[in-house]
Parts: sequence; structure tokens; C-alpha cells
Amino acid sequence: MPTDKNRATAAAILPLVGGPDNITSVAHCMTRLRIALRDRSLVRHEELKALPAVLGVVEDDTYQIVLGPGTVARVTPEFEALVAEARTQAAPAPATAPAAAPEPAAAPHPGVTAAELADRGTALKDARKARNATPFKLFLRRVANIFVPLIPALIGCGIIAGLNGMLTNLGWLPALVPALAAISSGFMSLIAVFVGHNTAKEFGGTPVLGGAVAAIIVFPGVAKIDAFGQHLSPGQGGVLGALAAALLAVQVEKWCRKRVPEALDVLVTPTLTVLVSGLVTLFGLMFLAGSVSTAIGTSATWLLSTGGAFAGLVLGGLFLPLVMLGLHQALIPIHTTLIEQTGYTVLLPILAMAGAGQVGAAIAVYFRLPRNRSLRTTIKSALPAGFLGVGEPLIYGISLPLGRPFVTACVGGAAGGAFVGLFNQLGVGFGSTAIGPSGWALFPLLDGRAGMGATVAVYAGGLAVGYLTGFAATYFFGFTRQMRPELPPHPPPAAGTPAAGPAKQPVPA
Repeated sequence: MPTDKNRATAAAILPLVGGPDNITSVAHCMTRLRIALRDRSLVRHEELKALPAVLGVVEDDTYQIVLGPGTVARVTPEFEALVAEARTQAAPAPATAPAAAPEPAAAPHPGVTAAELADRGTALKDARKARNATPFKLFLRRVANIFVPLIPALIGCGIIAGLNGMLTNLGWLPALVPALAAISSGFMSLIAVFVGHNTAKEFGGTPVLGGAVAAIIVFPGVAKIDAFGQHLSPGQGGVLGALAAALLAVQVEKWCRKRVPEALDVLVTPTLTVLVSGLVTLFGLMFLAGSVSTAIGTSATWLLSTGGAFAGLVLGGLFLPLVMLGLHQALIPIHTTLIEQTGYTVLLPILAMAGAGQVGAAIAVYFRLPRNRSLRTTIKSALPAGFLGVGEPLIYGISLPLGRPFVTACVGGAAGGAFVGLFNQLGVGFGSTAIGPSGWALFPLLDGRAGMGATVAVYAGGLAVGYLTGFAATYFFGFTRQMRPELPPHPPPAAGTPAAGPAKQPVPA
């Protein structure tokens, strides 16, 4: 049964991350199981990556195991249950064999294998992590942690909104349309509260106080308040205002905790936190955040309506490097702001073209190395996830360690982005009603002003352009003269013939 399969996967992962005593927290996002660990030296990385269900690992502030969309949502509760069961036992678990022990690794091929490329990918991730440990990038990572838990609700409500729009356009089931509109819009109307709650939790405050301050933004009664010579509007400032209000609430709360006597803390601290932060929000933050939100929406619309193909080329071509630098996390509040304003984010379909370029590049590597069974096996196992927008296995396992294929993948992303950007300039503007998925998984979330037929056609065309350009650029320009003869493993020696010595290791371009 599927549950047994998911539980077996969880049972196989648990001992490889140091067991239940090494785990401090468990969560998941769209594709990754995120585990906070006490001691990372206890993790058996290579055995973990060898598990069939594991598409890759990412070492960040949490240890992240890439399982793919759908799978991660089923494995995580099984993993949490196993951790809880182990902790409730009075005695330590006996040293029995794991439920699903990984198969022993195959003997390495001479030449460069998938395992060696994975080691290079791990080294590159470690180097990136060291470079990313700046205050600004750490702040962006924490901002991303605020919005990641909201993604499942955004996706669910986004798909329902798309279904409701289709029923409205077709004139079907008119009695059901208002109900679907309420279901899809309820979460978005209160998203500021969830952002405030998560912000306070992430930055060390009391979550409910962050949510209480952010709730002021969406309260209908703010329309009676005059600030800066004009009446406020419910929702003005949106998620940016909620983020700023909750950050302020955390600072006020911490200030109070240090100065208010313990006997009065339970009364004074919450009151002052909500009062001070609420007044600043009403008479400052809502106006400022509203201006910034409007500027973001206007700028994105102007950029694609005037820049068109060039804007799409730049956005699609630079997204993979932004991911490598950790700067893509700054886009999450922007996506959410655009969804609040227009119902969809016009940026995500263009940025998704980077994944199409990556898939095309991986397919080219597959055909370029017909004798390297190790790399070809890795590519075949990672491609299905790549088509659904999960690019980490291909990035860290293939293109980035090889060097040039990462650059040519960016070229494919730029071409796909230019295609989508051009049609946006021509009037076929569209976007995604939620953030998170990309690749083929983005189709159910597409929405636009030109109709669903044109929207789907342009997005599919962009993916095709990204695939083909990434493939062609990698096939013809993705390998140096040294890489081509050195990457394929040597053929097996004939019987009685001594095996060749170890192959010279290529240097990535």
C-alpha cells in the first residue's frame, strides 16, 4: 500500500540522519523534507542519497532532503510519527536492521561517475553556503521561512480560483461559482494574519501577537481612519505591511520582556506590543507598505509590457545563478504581493523557464555521454522531477559540477523567458495564481487576461523553447575538448587483460 511505501521511506531515512535523538524539528515545503539536526556529523550523506526515493540533499540552515512534490507531503507525517514513537519508548531502540536499508553502492566506474559529480556538487553547495552566510542573505532565508509554510494553501486556493474562472467563462454550474469564489478568496483575504503569525514565530516573538498586529491591516474598520490626509483601505500594504508590522511587534515585545516586572508581564507586555505596533502600523506602515506594493505591481507590469523579450531573457537567464547565490528568496514577498494585487504573479512563468533550460541541458548530457552509464542513470532518475520543476538533482548532480552545462542551461532559460516575455508585450499577459510549482506542475495554476487557451499555448511554447535551446546549447557548446574523452568510463577490459589505471580527473569548465 502507498502508506507502507511512505513509511518505509521514512524508516530508511531516520537512521541515516542520526536517529530520533539527533532531530530537533521536522517540517516540509513543496519538495523537501526539512530537518533541524543537533549534530550533522552523524548524517550518512552518501547512503542517504543512494535511497531510491531521495532525489538529492541540500545543506542549509536546515538539512533538506529532496523527495519531490506529493511524496514529501506523505513521507513527512510518517517520519514525524516514527520520531515520536521512538521518543516515547522507555529504553533506546534495539540495534536492529532498518526497515528499508539502502542497497550497497555499485563499484565505481573508471572515469568520472555520478558519485564523483555528486561529490563535486556537494563541495559547490558547501562553498555556496559559506558565501551565503552574510547578514543580508540570512535575513532573506528567514523571510523565505515565513512564506514557505503558506505555499500549500496558496496552491490549493489558486487551483480552485482557476477552476472557478473556467466555470464562469463557460457558464457552467452558476450556483456553485459563488461558493468556489468564497473558498478560493478566504485565505487570500486573511493572508496578512498568517504572515504576521509566521514572522513573529521566525524572529523570536509570540506568534499570536504578530498575527494580532497584522490583523489590523485587513480589518474593515480601518476605512474610518484618516492617515496622511486620506482614508486607509482594508488590506492596504498587504503582506509587506504585515511583515513590517510583525517585525516591529517582535522588537517591542522583546523590549518589554527586558524591562517589565515579571508580576506585570502577562498584562503589560501583550498590551504594549499590540498598542504601540498597532498605532505605528495604522499611522505609518500601512501607508508606506501600500506605496511599495503599488510600485511593485506597476513596475512588474511596465517591465513586461515594454521590455518584453529582453526583460524575459534577463529574468529567465539569471534565475539559476540567483538560486545559487540565495537571492531568489527575495522574490517570494514580491510574488505574494503580485498575487494579492492582480490574482497572479507574472514573474513566475518566466522564471520557470530556467528549469526548462536545465532539463534540456541534462538531456543533451545524456546523449553526449552514451558510454557513461553512471551519469545516464542519474539523469534518467532525475528527469521526471525536473519536468515537474524540481531541479536540484540535475543542478547539483550534473550541470553545476560539470561547469559548462550549467551556463548553457541558463542560455535555455533565457530563450524560454524571452519567448514568454515577447508574448506578454504583445498582449498575452498571464501568471501563476500561486508560488511553489514550476515546469509542468504550473499548468493548473495559470491564469491571464488573454484566455486560458492562449495562456496555456504560450507557456507550453516557452517550455519547448527552453528545452530545445538548453539541449542545443549544451550539445554543441557544453563540453570542452578535454571533457568529451575523459567523461565516458573506459570500456570493461577483455578477459585476461589487466584493467586500465585510474582515469585522469577532468577539471570542470
